Formats: sequence, structure tokens, C-alpha cells
Amino acid sequence: MLLTNNPAKTEADPMPRAKIRHIAISTDDPRKTADWYKAVFGLEEVGDNGRDGIYLSDGEINFAVLRIKDKATGQVQLGVHHFGFGVDDAQAFYRILAEHGAKRQPDVAIGAQYFESKFTGPDGVTVDISEHGWVGAAPVGERSKAGA
Repeated sequence: MLLTNNPAKTEADPMPRAKIRHIAISTDDPRKTADWYKAVFGLEEVGDNGRDGIYLSDGEINFAVLRIKDKATGQVQLGVHHFGFGVDDAQAFYRILAEHGAKRQPDVAIGAQYFESKFTGPDGVTVDISEHGWVGAAPVGERSKAGA
């Protein structure tokens, strides 16, 4: 059961469901870094973005290894860049995010792979929201053995 402290939701009106399903890091060499995560943790390569990004998965979470440049400096950003929640009701989460002051960023459609909406959290970190998920990520309705 998903726990929530959202007072707007009741037993009769449960909170819509969200699961972390996407983590993105940025590195100078996505291929080298992806190969390292595959060798060390046994992640499976499940796709790429056709440029400089590789998608890995543990069967539940999409782990994107990207090369993201800072728009102002042109320097490659290093480290964790953003993360995403797969949700069962995007419109409900858009309302909840707005109620909590999250700023909506431009939406991102990546070919036929997926669609996500981006929001800025209270600490400035980007949070992705997707009803359709990411390549290699388990759907929100599925529970892992650890979460069952």
C-alpha cells in the first residue's frame, strides 16, 4: 500500500499511485559509463536516444546514462540530473503539483518511445511525470517482489 500524508485524499478517494521509474545521470562518456553499470550491476541495455544517451534497466527502473550540457556554459553536467515517477493518473498529479507550487517545464516527447511532463521541485531538481513510462521500466500497476 502506498502511504501518503496528503490531507486532500481520504479512504473513499485514495491518492493516485506513483512509483519512481526513471533516474537520469549525465556523464562525459555515456557508452563507457553504461558499460560500467552493466558490468558491475548486471543492468540490461534496453535502448538509446539515437544521439548520446543509453537506457539501462534492472527490470523495474529506467536508468538513463546521458550527456547533458549546461545551456549557459556548454559544459557537460556530471552526476544525477533528474528522476521520474510513473503515475496512474497524470492529470491528478498535475493538479497536486500545482497545489504544491511546482513549476511546469516544457513537455518532452521522445519519438515513439515515451512522453513525459517535467516539473521543478522545491529544491530546483527536475521531476518527470509519465503515465506511459520509460523503456525498460515496469508499469506503475506492477509490484516488485520487494514491494509486494
